[in-house]
Amino acid sequence: MANKVNSKVKLHVKKGDTVKVLAGDDKGKSGKVLRVLPSTNRAVVEGLNLVTKHYKPSAQNTSGRIEKIEAPIHLSNLMVVVGGTATRVGRKLNETVIKKKTMSYVPRLQTKYKEEVVGAMMAKFAYKNHMQIPHIEKVVLNQGIGAAVNDKKLVDAAIDEMTKISGQKAQATFSKKDISNFKLRKNVPIGAKVTLRKERMYDFLDRLITVSLPRVRDFQGLNVKGFDGRGNFTMGITEQIIFPEIDIDKVNKITGMDITIVTSAKTDEECLELLKFLGFPFKKK
Repeated sequence: MANKVNSKVKLHVKKGDTVKVLAGDDKGKSGKVLRVLPSTNRAVVEGLNLVTKHYKPSAQNTSGRIEKIEAPIHLSNLMVVVGGTATRVGRKLNETVIKKKTMSYVPRLQTKYKEEVVGAMMAKFAYKNHMQIPHIEKVVLNQGIGAAVNDKKLVDAAIDEMTKISGQKAQATFSKKDISNFKLRKNVPIGAKVTLRKERMYDFLDRLITVSLPRVRDFQGLNVKGFDGRGNFTMGITEQIIFPEIDIDKVNKITGMDITIVTSAKTDEECLELLKFLGFPFKKK
């Protein structure tokens, strides 16, 4: 949705107007507008802002010549003379200006973080400042495809599936060096990845918690060993068909992926509590 706002300014300089210069070498002088240059907000005024132009000798003019010509003057340095009185130059806008509204949609999980999780984390860890409260910075989905060395179409299929799952265009990852044992060459596509932030990140996590994880076979909760010691959590998905965006009838090969949740938490304990408050189902000890 957008609001239409008509923006109009009273004055408009045009060819033939008499204008007065406000500043510069020609300050106080008046002249007639020869032409207006809307793209640069400038106007050429007769007899004002003269510059010297040199013409090289040519077939038509063997001796060459030097002329004084009018250079454009910015509209902010001009005043229109109306009835003997100089008035500031303005531009009349007849076109409709579209004023875009800010995005009103806020993901459900983001609202939960602001209204519930912030207060719970503050009470549990007794932070002195709200800026110390951990938050999720980004979510990275990564998938390695070893068989892509022999079949490049597997990478295209992985990118397509990851794009559907995340709601954002995924990109291919390339090998960094040659490995003869795996028949791998440098700069060969061998996987796919995508990084989610802000609204898309919260939307993906919401779908992951409420829809995808309950579809995992024999799911008993997330393993708490997935923390890296720096406040980040990584979990593995063995089958991409747990995501409802994937049509199982069109899947050629069952593949998995790693999902890394990067937070601003300083310790694993803070990250664990943050994810628990957001609704992540961890295994009970």
